[in-house]
Amino acid sequence: MQFSLTSEQEMLRDTVREVTRAKVWPRAAEIDRTAEFPWDIAHQFRDLGLMGLAVPEEYGGAGMGVLSCCLAVEEVARACASSSLILADQELGMLPILVGASEEQKRAWLPRFASGQELIAFALTEPSAGSDPAHMKTAAVRDGDHYVLNGRKVFITNGSVAGGFTLFAATEPGAGSKGISGFFIEKDTPGLSVGRHEEKMGIRGSPTVELILEDCRVPAANLIGREGDGLKIALITLDQSRPAIGAQALGIAAGALEYAAGYAKQREQFGKPIAEFQGLQFMFADMATKVEASRLLVYKAAALIDGQGKSRGRLPTEINKISAMAKMMASDTAMSVTTDAVQILGGYGFMRDYPVERMMRDAKITQIYEGTNQIQRLVIARALLA
Repeated sequence: MQFSLTSEQEMLRDTVREVTRAKVWPRAAEIDRTAEFPWDIAHQFRDLGLMGLAVPEEYGGAGMGVLSCCLAVEEVARACASSSLILADQELGMLPILVGASEEQKRAWLPRFASGQELIAFALTEPSAGSDPAHMKTAAVRDGDHYVLNGRKVFITNGSVAGGFTLFAATEPGAGSKGISGFFIEKDTPGLSVGRHEEKMGIRGSPTVELILEDCRVPAANLIGREGDGLKIALITLDQSRPAIGAQALGIAAGALEYAAGYAKQREQFGKPIAEFQGLQFMFADMATKVEASRLLVYKAAALIDGQGKSRGRLPTEINKISAMAKMMASDTAMSVTTDAVQILGGYGFMRDYPVERMMRDAKITQIYEGTNQIQRLVIARALLA
């Protein structure tokens, strides 16, 4: 499969790269230090029309596809993983609506999020249901023309700044995967509140919170798809969102590699730049090869999804497999490359005055969220051996 970008995609990539260097890079260390959500950068992305790159134009998006979204996420992540997550999480939050909602629901809900007017968050994980969402405890009980939801969601990215949520709950407790349903919930719905704000090792500028639902009454009209379709919608969503996390990891790795290479050409030991030492040259060769291999997998996964057009609810097994490969490979690469970048900078790499230690901390989460890499390996093996 060829990955020659269209002129439109090249222009998008170059524009995001320029904005990232001018607006994001100077703020990256401060965002990490203060752990504050960068509203100024979110508004910059909104003004550039980046918040709905993969959303069709009829729903207020740019209609440029998943590959274009990945290009933007990759460029931003070179400088600041927290800022790149604004774009990746916006896509994730909207995907259940694109995958499972009715035409009427899509037109009612998507435009304000695709335009960047508001943020949206995805709420699946619970304290006892991370890799095993079929056994979630949050319950949704039908009561007339409403559902009453009770439970807790944890590790919700951007949950405290979102204007709406795509959230999953058990409408038939005990039925496992067939008893889960999806809902769209407005942030000001009575009974919905934000609980604990997590203190994290990385992506510190992206708030990660607990959501608490206490007799939260959600209109029955906000059910996404049919009762019992929720887990299927969530899993298809993750198949389509994982390339964006792969792109985030890819950007982190590429940024660390670029910085370490620049440093090695300037830093002198034993009378010459350390870049001239063969031991480090071998490290750089391995780092660059891993980054390029990851880029090809991420782009392939995104291109496969884009090739499905509007058939978002019926993705073939090949996408399931390649999407998992892309996320796994890119995130393992991000951890490996950032660790090597810290090593190349030596003692300076361990200091917060230099960005590679932040990149290393940020890289770790990419191996964990949207399915741990152990889960990705299970997905790949099952698809391969089915």
